[in-house]
Amino acid sequence: MTDHRQEQSDLQMTGATHTQRPSRRTFLATAAGACGAVALWSLHKSSPLAVEAKGESQTGPVTLIQFSDAGKKIGKVTVPRVVKTDAEWKQQLSPISYDVTRHAGTERAYTGNSWDLHDRGLFRCICCDNAIFTSDTKFDSGTGWPSFWMPIAKENIIENTDSTFGMDRTAVSCRQCDAHLGHVFDDGPRPTGLRYCMNSAAMRFVKFA
Repeated sequence: MTDHRQEQSDLQMTGATHTQRPSRRTFLATAAGACGAVALWSLHKSSPLAVEAKGESQTGPVTLIQFSDAGKKIGKVTVPRVVKTDAEWKQQLSPISYDVTRHAGTERAYTGNSWDLHDRGLFRCICCDNAIFTSDTKFDSGTGWPSFWMPIAKENIIENTDSTFGMDRTAVSCRQCDAHLGHVFDDGPRPTGLRYCMNSAAMRFVKFA
């Protein structure tokens, strides 16, 4: 089981995918091609992921579900989209957070600060503080990245097709600022069967009091 989970981790980092959300069988079938994808990983780090929600302006306001730092739902609000220049993002963020969120990079497995975090709390977007996940849906995926079986509110994220490497994955971004957060796969636990595999560098953890 450990080897299988590590294989899933390696394949996600190198970009091995299929046309839908990858299944366990597909991860095994594509293992042979993973080595070749490793050489392309550094290119992926510097290649921005095109993020576009169907029917939604890329500059207009967005509708989100707000949450307090205690995880309490405040309600639906419409707020301005957070848009900054590349220089402004670079000044605000650490190098790894900038690379992940603004250029669709991927932190290396087991290097983030929240993959093995077991405290109860809220995960907010590192770029704009939009609430995206809660510890209540976090689970140990064995991949080396923080994983969740659902977001705190579907309204707060965007799921798009990521066609880097000529293959399709489902990328997850923050709805308020378009920050790249990670990818979602269909090999997660019940009740959703999904695994939102996120980057620690894309999130800020707020511990419940």
